[in-house]
Amino acid sequence: MRFATHPLWLVGFRPFFALACLSGLSLPVLWALIFSGTLTPPPAPFSPSQWHAHEMFFGFGWAVLGGFLLTSTKNWVKVRGYHGTALIVLVAAWLLERAGMWFAGELPPLIFRLASNLFLATIVAMLLWTLIRHHRDDAFRDNYFFLIILPLFLVAKNLLLSADHFQTGAAMTLALFRVAFLVMLERTLTQFMKNALQADILRNRVLDTAIKLLALLLVAASLLPAQISSWIALLLALLLGVRFAFWQPHLALRRLDIGIMYLGYLAIVAQLLLQFVEQAGQPAWLGSLSMHVFTFGAMGLIIPAMLIRIANGHTGRKVVFDRLDKSVLWIMIAGFVLRIVVPQIDPAGYLRWISLAAACWFACFAILGWRYIPYLLQARVDGKEH
Repeated sequence: MRFATHPLWLVGFRPFFALACLSGLSLPVLWALIFSGTLTPPPAPFSPSQWHAHEMFFGFGWAVLGGFLLTSTKNWVKVRGYHGTALIVLVAAWLLERAGMWFAGELPPLIFRLASNLFLATIVAMLLWTLIRHHRDDAFRDNYFFLIILPLFLVAKNLLLSADHFQTGAAMTLALFRVAFLVMLERTLTQFMKNALQADILRNRVLDTAIKLLALLLVAASLLPAQISSWIALLLALLLGVRFAFWQPHLALRRLDIGIMYLGYLAIVAQLLLQFVEQAGQPAWLGSLSMHVFTFGAMGLIIPAMLIRIANGHTGRKVVFDRLDKSVLWIMIAGFVLRIVVPQIDPAGYLRWISLAAACWFACFAILGWRYIPYLLQARVDGKEH
């Protein structure tokens, strides 16, 4: 078997979900060691906090988002999708970026910029090409949101690494991921509730479009007066809350595999409310609470569940969450509580709670990697090609 024809390179989710597991188990632990002073960060033209935010969003986060979009876009427009050499090049660029971020202080500025932007620029261009070239066959009319937000990730990435614009870049990056998650949740939860519980959840085009447009508007929050952006965040939270009430949470929360997606949805609502409060006053809570409610609540809770579903379903297996799969989800719920809730109660133990939350991420993605990376390395069990 030639390397480029190995099952790992059949479709985008395979290599990038494997990288998501590996980065999900390692990056939070590295940060906990750096934050505690146990590990000295290498010299770099950016702060350790910038490294941490960048790696969690553009290392781990984009391994997940990239794998998801490479797989879903081909299904949306009904094409074969990128595979083989194209995926090998993308993975090499992702790995180059990780090395470039760690050894940034030893690289000439131009080389660092090339290394840190090659992966994202390439995958964004590939995704845009797929959506634009085959737009007539697109099953979703609202994919224009991806045409808008994907290039903006490059802007946010470079702002995040800027000494003067770190906070703007971090907020913009979160807002872009928020748009992507809202589009994904709107589509997948409709399907999950229908298939698993024979339940139809509210889909109103006016409400759905208003939610996505407000989320898109918040991407440019730094360009708006703070008072206006805070009220937009509150309005978006209220609309999401209204829609949530009609999405039959009393049924969804009975099943952990679907209920955790609803918890992630609520984390987005909570993050928006916290954003409103933070811009309205000076709350006394500890740490970057709004940011971590999103990263631990939305990303941390939703991503493992989606990874399990896709790794099973797209390799020809039944999508069934067994006891081990459910234990992984409970581990991430515990990580959320340890990182978000407990430090507000016991601020003196802040370092301890960060370390334990990082341990939850390690345990979650170590189990997922041990269990599902072998699936990603094998051909489909149902005999289909990809």
